[in-house]
Amino acid sequence: MATGFFWDERCFWHAGGNYAFTLPIGGLVQPLAAGGLPENPETKRRLKNLMDVTGITRDLDMRGTDPATREDLARVHPAAYLDEFKRLSDAGGGELGRRTPFAAGGYEIAALSAGLAKAAVEAVVTGDLENAYALSRPPGHHCLPDFPNGFCLLANIAIALEAARARHGAMRVAVVDWDVHHGNGTEAIYYDRDDTLTISVHQEGNYPLDTGYVTDRGRGAGEGFNMNVPLPAGAGHTAYLAVMDEIILPALTRFRPDLIVVACGFDAAAVDPLARMLATADTFRQMTLRLKAAARRRCEGRLVLVHEGGYSEVYVPFCGHATLEALSGSDVTAPDPLDEALRVRQPSPRFDAFLREVVRDFASELLRD
Repeated sequence: MATGFFWDERCFWHAGGNYAFTLPIGGLVQPLAAGGLPENPETKRRLKNLMDVTGITRDLDMRGTDPATREDLARVHPAAYLDEFKRLSDAGGGELGRRTPFAAGGYEIAALSAGLAKAAVEAVVTGDLENAYALSRPPGHHCLPDFPNGFCLLANIAIALEAARARHGAMRVAVVDWDVHHGNGTEAIYYDRDDTLTISVHQEGNYPLDTGYVTDRGRGAGEGFNMNVPLPAGAGHTAYLAVMDEIILPALTRFRPDLIVVACGFDAAAVDPLARMLATADTFRQMTLRLKAAARRRCEGRLVLVHEGGYSEVYVPFCGHATLEALSGSDVTAPDPLDEALRVRQPSPRFDAFLREVVRDFASELLRD
């Protein structure tokens, strides 16, 4: 079976808002020449461009799809929120929540982004594809049911999962979020449920500032089914793989998922403007290989990656390409142009030892019976 890649040019057309980086324009904050928020189409478009240039697209099953329906969205988001989003979108655009602007037609583009995630999950759940990647934009893992934030307007992954459950029945799903920011939206949606294991690995104290604590384990039926691993800035390649080996893979073994979904942000990469984590393209390759192997052992290979953040226009394409190489098994490569420099910038042996101890402490806390 092939690896699917779900994308649509219209998702690159999402836009809106008068910002200079993350600050509203006005007062002493003057516009940037390039304009807008760090969440812009170029990181995703340049990933697709690089795929076309290397030829890896020929090794993927390239697909489009329809937008998620109102019924799909309403399984996660209340009617009042969807109505206001649609009203503003039809009126020329606006902003809801925190740093989530959109232009005319923003509602439809966000629904299309969620539709890409939905179609990827559906194709993998039905066995049409072994695994898949959804190049969703706008992203979704910060979006609460009634409050968008962090550039996220709809909860793409949750919408996809609830659509699959509505069609196919009960399903145990593990959501592994390696975006550098805490996946607060996905966490909130599933915090009371035991059918979805949510694991977020993120830079401590980045965004949001008031969520992502290791002590937040879920509530009620969901107690123990939410896991947060807040890493210190600069943790880098070794720490991410240690978290994968010592926390995530054992947690998947215990949970026994029917499907694994990754909130796939590339903003833990070394040159990202919104984080300081020093991950490399190979970090994402190795994490993908580990989860691909785990999916084959635990759930017949069912693995879906849904694109989230990542704000380096130069480096995100190489991180994404390395991920797709691992996901598909393609021999087509895009050598990392920062490989030598990033090897030099990895943590010192003393910091590395400290990080391993941090990961062991987290493992003891999160995996206790």
